[in-house]
Amino acid sequence: MGQHGGVSEGTSTLARLLTGGGVLVLSGAGISTESGIPDYRGPGGTLNRHTPMTYQTFTGDPVARRRYWARSYLGWRAMTRAAPNNGHRAVASLQRRGLVSGIVTQNVDGLHQAGGARSVIELHGNLREVVCLGCGHSSPREELDHRLTEANPRFGALPTAINPDGDVELPDEEIDGFQVVGCRACAGGMLKPDVVFFGETVPAERVRTCFSLVEEARLLLVLGSSLTVMSGRRFVLHAAKLGIPVAIVNQGPTRGDGYAELTVDGPLGTVLPELVRLVDTEIDTETVPTGSPR
Repeated sequence: MGQHGGVSEGTSTLARLLTGGGVLVLSGAGISTESGIPDYRGPGGTLNRHTPMTYQTFTGDPVARRRYWARSYLGWRAMTRAAPNNGHRAVASLQRRGLVSGIVTQNVDGLHQAGGARSVIELHGNLREVVCLGCGHSSPREELDHRLTEANPRFGALPTAINPDGDVELPDEEIDGFQVVGCRACAGGMLKPDVVFFGETVPAERVRTCFSLVEEARLLLVLGSSLTVMSGRRFVLHAAKLGIPVAIVNQGPTRGDGYAELTVDGPLGTVLPELVRLVDTEIDTETVPTGSPR
């Protein structure tokens, strides 16, 4: 359906598309890989060695829940050390130029905001918040981290790899004895990171907001998502149904390629800064009258 050019050619075409503004960005894990957070399905993705936690397992299996919190306790430290990369900063730059009208991210790492973006809709939540499944009380992840440290003063396991959902690879024998804590507000309710686990649904109001942003957009730009799961792909399908152009920048094919007017296959930390440079050139060219001194 769309154009599949080389990185340089595709980026130039994309720059021309972006100069019209009204761009809604939909980002996935691929934009954070250069910050040290792997994705699930891209080059080096973690699904071949890691099964993400599901909501059903987390709520129904105390052993699995303890395993998750032990691994997430270590993963939180790695996530807080992760810094925004050139891709995140480029998206924020496009937003400051008035070209990006909205950002919807499937990521839970907060790196878009750390990179300078504003008004980001976090489709799957953010690891920095914790919610009680009993009373609904919300609290900062830092607070839980201090409590887990106090409850596990001798826990010194070393992770082997971090996963996109914020936990780490850790042998089961390293988890023995790890103590989980409950909600302080209701004296013991089950705590869960305020993110959408596999098998859990995104809040309906959040989804409606994202659909509205798609409907208002002139272009849907997908960054670093394989679009394998319907959570993100539905917005591409919605845009295509409405005749709104879709462009995709990702390493490797995606399940949205057939709906895209343009696809660019390349690392986002390289493609996006170049895109900003080309957009600025396009804007300058359109602003300066022909024959005028530059």
